[in-house]
Amino acid sequence: MRLVYSEELADLATSMAGMCSLATDNMELATHALLQADLPSAEKVLESNSEITQLASENEERGFALLALQAPVARDLRQVVTSIQLVQDLVRMGTLGSHVAKIVRRRHPEAVLPEPVNGYFAEMGRVAVSLGRAATEVLLNRDADQAATLAEQDDAVDDLRRHLFTLLTVREWKYGVAAAVDVTLLARYYERFADHAVEVAQRVIFLATGEYPTIREDDPEHLAVPNSELVRRFTETDKNFQERRARRLESGGSLSANGKLTGGDAGAAGGETSAGGDGSGGDDDDTGTDPASPNPAG
Repeated sequence: MRLVYSEELADLATSMAGMCSLATDNMELATHALLQADLPSAEKVLESNSEITQLASENEERGFALLALQAPVARDLRQVVTSIQLVQDLVRMGTLGSHVAKIVRRRHPEAVLPEPVNGYFAEMGRVAVSLGRAATEVLLNRDADQAATLAEQDDAVDDLRRHLFTLLTVREWKYGVAAAVDVTLLARYYERFADHAVEVAQRVIFLATGEYPTIREDDPEHLAVPNSELVRRFTETDKNFQERRARRLESGGSLSANGKLTGGDAGAAGGETSAGGDGSGGDDDDTGTDPASPNPAG
């Protein structure tokens, strides 16, 4: 039984790394689509995001099943709880890549970016993808020292975003309001992708050491979440899991000898995951603007 349990923990860790790798691949492809006005690449990103959503649902269920059936303690408990928390960051990383692709699709066949800012986004994309690759690696090797270096790399994306805003606010900007809106949204998407990659690394530090990394006091993006909010999120997610589990059992599912739920109607699990829905729009992770909506500038 313990061998099966250890294998399930290892499978969960590998699947989480796979989600991170897929989200990073999507952002790399979305960046190519953005810089080259490549519609087929943008469409591939949008199609691939459904796979991340599916993996998120499966990993949430795996995590809660391990909590309920195996009662893990110490490091094992940290791994399971951290994995459940990571689902949200990884889903949002995938969603942000999809938002970049949606802007490319909406503007096609025209290029999204004015020529003077192409270089900024090429570099933002390079750094963001590098952070995503590094986050995938630390999910697999649990190297706390390597994970700690990601926060420093994230500063490069923040600096590029500030430079872009400087360009947008000078009187010499001559590319119109619509282009300014696109540039602003895109810069935000890359910044938040990098932030989530850093958050993944910080959770790995907690997993490896049992201690949360030191957060910079001047960083408003990483303010501590109150315990009451963590409890609320856990209770809500656990309730959703139990409801999905009950529906699958009612639709013909059964429990195997090791407590794994098999069979039944997977569709009965009930639509969106609690970690971010299907990522197809509406949740752009901070901006409150759906990039698929009509251009606000007309």
